[in-house]
Amino acid sequence: MIRDKAKSMPKTASKTVSAKSAGPDKRVIAVTRPSFRRERALIKRGVWPVAGCDEAGRGPLAGPVVAAAVVLDPARVPKGLDDSKRLTAERREELFEEICATAAFSVAVASPARIDRDNILRASLWALARAVHALPEMPKHVFVDGRDKLATPCNCDAVIGGDGIVASIAAASIVAKVTRDRLMCALALDCPGYGFEQHKGYGVPEHLEALDRLGPSTHHRSFFAPVVAARLKHFPVPAEPDLFMVDAESKAAASAAA
Repeated sequence: MIRDKAKSMPKTASKTVSAKSAGPDKRVIAVTRPSFRRERALIKRGVWPVAGCDEAGRGPLAGPVVAAAVVLDPARVPKGLDDSKRLTAERREELFEEICATAAFSVAVASPARIDRDNILRASLWALARAVHALPEMPKHVFVDGRDKLATPCNCDAVIGGDGIVASIAAASIVAKVTRDRLMCALALDCPGYGFEQHKGYGVPEHLEALDRLGPSTHHRSFFAPVVAARLKHFPVPAEPDLFMVDAESKAAASAAA
């Protein structure tokens, strides 16, 4: 008896074959959307409110880190929530308005001065915790994007890649990103010439060229390497006097006394 190989294959294998049959060097990648599953599981256990937290702006050379915390309404979870980086600017704006109209949310900002003082990681975690505390009601549970838990009085789960997994984190990523983008456009009016309205402070070639040409602004992060290089170019540190070197003025005075 000859068995049909296709029928004897497990379902997963047959799916792989069908994907490969589409043609050579082609890959089928399934991108899943964030879901409200984790929040709903907590609600069933009587845990509510549940917040999601995320930040925007760890990588730029200028501007603040903006953190957001969002408590979605279980009956009105916006459709199409996703990691803000996977959305167009227009779609982010649309979802931002919908989130603000249906959810409880808060925003906190860590300034460049705080980033300089504390370092970027600590400043980001401070802003995230502050956003949680600024919610209208303290949540009973918090999901935060990344690997670091927050200093909050409630339980906190850190979810790596959470903005693509947990709906409330995705919503927070959108609120943080849109808020920061708008803020950088406002800073562009305060400091023209750097192009903040275009690159939002990230180290793209246009920004690096402007930084080299104009020097750092008050909105740049002092200890990021390109900013340090630009500051040394425009504001070189004077050499410290050598105690064993006799300056010309002292030498002339000694000669006159002799």
